[in-house]
Amino acid sequence: MERITFALDGKKLTVAKGTTILEAARAEGIFIPTFCHNEKLKPFASCFVCVVEIAGRAGLVPSCSTMAAEGMTVVTDSERIRKARRTCVELLLSDHEGDCLGPCMTTCPAGIDIPGFVKHLAEGNDRAALELIKRNMPLPAVLGRICTRPCEGECRRKLVEEPIAICQLHRFAADRVSASGVEYIPRKAPSSGKRVAVVGAGPAGLSAAYYLHLLGHRCTVFDMHEKAGGMTRYGIPSYRLPREVIEREVAVIKELGAEFRFNTRLGVDITLDRLCADFDAVFLGLGAQLAKPMSIRGEETEGVLSGIGFLGASSRDESLKIGRRVMVVGGGNTAVDAARTALRLGAGEVSILYRRTRAEMPAWEEEIHAAEKEGVRLDILAAPVAIDQGPDGFLHVTCIEMELGEPDASGRRRPIPKPGSEHLRVVDNVIAAIGQDVDASDCSGLRLTKWQTIDADLHRGTTNIDKIFAGGDCVSGADIAVTAVAAGRRAAVSIDQYLRGEKVTGEPVLYNHTMGRITEVDSRVAEGFDKVPRAAMPEREVEERIRGFAEVETGFSEAAVRQEAARCMECGCRDVNECRLRSYATEFHADQFHYRGLKRVYERDDSHAEVVYDAHKCIQCGNCVRLSEEILGTSAVGFTGRGISARVRPAMGRPLAEVDGKGIDQLVENCPVGALIRKDDRVAALEPEFKRPEPPHPE
Repeated sequence: MERITFALDGKKLTVAKGTTILEAARAEGIFIPTFCHNEKLKPFASCFVCVVEIAGRAGLVPSCSTMAAEGMTVVTDSERIRKARRTCVELLLSDHEGDCLGPCMTTCPAGIDIPGFVKHLAEGNDRAALELIKRNMPLPAVLGRICTRPCEGECRRKLVEEPIAICQLHRFAADRVSASGVEYIPRKAPSSGKRVAVVGAGPAGLSAAYYLHLLGHRCTVFDMHEKAGGMTRYGIPSYRLPREVIEREVAVIKELGAEFRFNTRLGVDITLDRLCADFDAVFLGLGAQLAKPMSIRGEETEGVLSGIGFLGASSRDESLKIGRRVMVVGGGNTAVDAARTALRLGAGEVSILYRRTRAEMPAWEEEIHAAEKEGVRLDILAAPVAIDQGPDGFLHVTCIEMELGEPDASGRRRPIPKPGSEHLRVVDNVIAAIGQDVDASDCSGLRLTKWQTIDADLHRGTTNIDKIFAGGDCVSGADIAVTAVAAGRRAAVSIDQYLRGEKVTGEPVLYNHTMGRITEVDSRVAEGFDKVPRAAMPEREVEERIRGFAEVETGFSEAAVRQEAARCMECGCRDVNECRLRSYATEFHADQFHYRGLKRVYERDDSHAEVVYDAHKCIQCGNCVRLSEEILGTSAVGFTGRGISARVRPAMGRPLAEVDGKGIDQLVENCPVGALIRKDDRVAALEPEFKRPEPPHPE
């Protein structure tokens, strides 16, 4: 056999004459991406993503169909090549209509594999569901009760009727496994011998400690309070989140090996310098626990309380003097929680004073509705301007009416005082709940932002001091708990890289294609689904619940959970972890929206007993057409149309169900993008076990 010698990426190779550049490269373990190439088939050279440079030639050439020649010099990776490959991928993405991950998963700050765990629940596999949830979020029982559910806002089930009750489902999984008496304790990596100080036992700190232990590092968690939980314990009333729920999820973190030191304040009992000297790394999850001032006259008057201070005192069962009439100022969840807590502590008249309309209130709508059911009155478009101690011993609050002007930076219309609308209101107590700030006064040496939050990288958690990482509210400002949990997990990955002496890059960031927001998605996505009402969460009667702090929401029955989980449309791609289009989009940092134009419409053929064809995902690589013709000896599928309207269809316009079953598994196996998938494949984006992430690689 005649052989030739050529140079490939600076290395001299001798190969058989007739060997393609792609074949030679793969024999050497050199990565060259392909879509249309199949070793069983003749070269097709349609996708052009496998291009390489040949010295002396002006243009790039497809490596799959170009033979290596004597004396040839080939380069397989350069900026020019990567740019060309990125262009090829972006052109394919511009006409690819599909979701890599379900929109619920991409809008969950923690990235929980929601379709995956919901499927487990539908099948009755509660422990498997919990394992998958805790792969990304260690507090499912806690967050299942208090999360504001951004995932549900983009749930495609809304195109049929109502979103899936996602948080209430992962609450069930956690409660169910706990009730079995055998908690799920994940497997840990071997001990690294490294020690990490975690400052703050709130959602961010607990999450960081959980995942650091799974990665083999031992943590000591310091907190200024008497118990763990942070704002989930001291800022959320027990009628929403029973304290035993927090305790049992903290107990799992203790079981993993975490040590907790309470009543320990940064800057008083410990310092950053001391922690840096005693530990191999430090994570700061300080939260945002300073109440924002109202900045009005008289807010220091006796009887005026901060919302966060009031809720914290109630949580610690401290003696609180609450009168008959209570005014809460603010429109967020803390304000609503404070109002409902005041009722339970004996107040007879409780009102929430808010300067915008109800529609602009940032509080969760379900909590607002619950407060109104319990008797809390909303006073909208009004704000306090001064507080005085009246001669009658009550608080005299001067208020002014507001009207809405132009939108501010938050997108909400700016409240403007109405001249001459001042009026007096007499109450026993005012509770100010207009937000929280970060106290970073004891973070000497750390760079802060203009908002006095810690200046840390939001993805990696790195700060200006190599050994110190930070995440959660102390970095982002006051936010929802699930965002802090996600920050803690991301920081744990970065700390692990730091402790191992690796470059700190954080969690791998993979490309995710999307069909768009709920308002942009083709309505045909929802076709074929019967309307099934969303499960309603059972609650205690109002008369019973306002007499104490027993949990209001009593939890779904098993039957309700199975039915609710079965409503899931299983959005996301069943081939997400094998899809070459996603891999190459990640590798070449492709932009889905770089090229805009006509896109194919949503078109699904599920008439076949075993296989689904999502024509909207097809990139027309031709693999299935050529396999059918060259290997199977049939014309089961073929190209129709030309140019932008070209499509792959079953022959003669037949439905997929009429395609001969012979070899259809080969067609599915050789589809590079999941346009042809088996019905029994489950939508599963993540493995249940959390472990040290490997850098993404296309092949």
